[in-house]
Amino acid sequence: MKKIICITLAITAVLSLGVFLSSCGNDDTITLNVYNWGEYMPLGEDGGYDANKAFEEWYFETYGQKIKVNYDTYTSNEELRAKLEANAVSYDIIIPSDYMIDYFIEHDMLEELNFDNIPNYKNITDDFKNLYYDPENKYSVPYTYGTVGIIYDANRVDPADVTGWEIMWNEKYKDVGILQFNNSRDAFGTAMYKLGIDVNTTDRAEWDRAYNELVLQNPLLKGRVMDEIYNMMETGEAAIGAYYAGDYFTMVDNQAENVDLQFYSPESTNVFVDAMCIPKGCRNKDAAEAYINFILSEEAGIEIAEYIYYASPNSVVYNSEKYKEDMGEDVMSVIYPENFNFGEAFNKYAFRNLDTETLDYLTSLWEKLIIE
Repeated sequence: MKKIICITLAITAVLSLGVFLSSCGNDDTITLNVYNWGEYMPLGEDGGYDANKAFEEWYFETYGQKIKVNYDTYTSNEELRAKLEANAVSYDIIIPSDYMIDYFIEHDMLEELNFDNIPNYKNITDDFKNLYYDPENKYSVPYTYGTVGIIYDANRVDPADVTGWEIMWNEKYKDVGILQFNNSRDAFGTAMYKLGIDVNTTDRAEWDRAYNELVLQNPLLKGRVMDEIYNMMETGEAAIGAYYAGDYFTMVDNQAENVDLQFYSPESTNVFVDAMCIPKGCRNKDAAEAYINFILSEEAGIEIAEYIYYASPNSVVYNSEKYKEDMGEDVMSVIYPENFNFGEAFNKYAFRNLDTETLDYLTSLWEKLIIE
């Protein structure tokens, strides 16, 4: 079951920051706007750990200043990008994926971080530093990493048929419900990995091949989804879907008695890093950096990792015996696969920020696809 651990949090000063964080004065409350993926932070459900509330308490005890976290969620990197480019809301913290961070840096949409305010950055292992999207580690701090795989209901799908991405095009399972991603990069990724196409190609002919493959899949789909996949897989409304490995265990925790969800990891699949960033022009940069530092602390890091089931780049989390025991061998074997070389897989399979012409072409193909 989901490890929503009911504890009385003894908030202590996680680390003493070398720089006094700016505030609005002791009589005012700082507002920190956090924009994150859905189901990607423990928020006190059923009396469990609330990361934002814990941060608010820690911040007040440490700096004598009240702070309030306003928390909102998005379902895809593309939704996040659209919101930022529309300048509709001013956010202090966002958690995009690697290729979107690259895009934001290229378009001057992120603040450089002051790591004097983030001493817990030392907890991030070297494997997750100097990656292509932020080669000088100026703009981002890794939050999680993971892979994309295929989730299926073994009560309605023969495990012997699940040998790769082909299962999502198998007409045999049209009536049990096949779900595809409702975002362009991930959806095209499934077709491109299936066909052996470089997911970062600039060759339009290759994008056309992937598009045609997705057109063939259209009649087999029950729907294109993001967060909707949780309920549809848990209740048995659908039986096959591509999604992120960590979220599989959230679905298992909530699956109906007649559902037996399993996870298959294709040999070729997206390997990603999601990282904490501060958007350009944020209103409370010092407080945002304090938030990042708090998330990297041992207690918060373990609580978050246990709740969301994603792999952690934080050494104090991964090396914690409590964390490994709480998660259990079955979970650890999926989110930290044996003999998995992150650097090699990331360099080979991760999405990259596409050049403007290729991105525009992908967008045009996606718009055609979803009205087919």
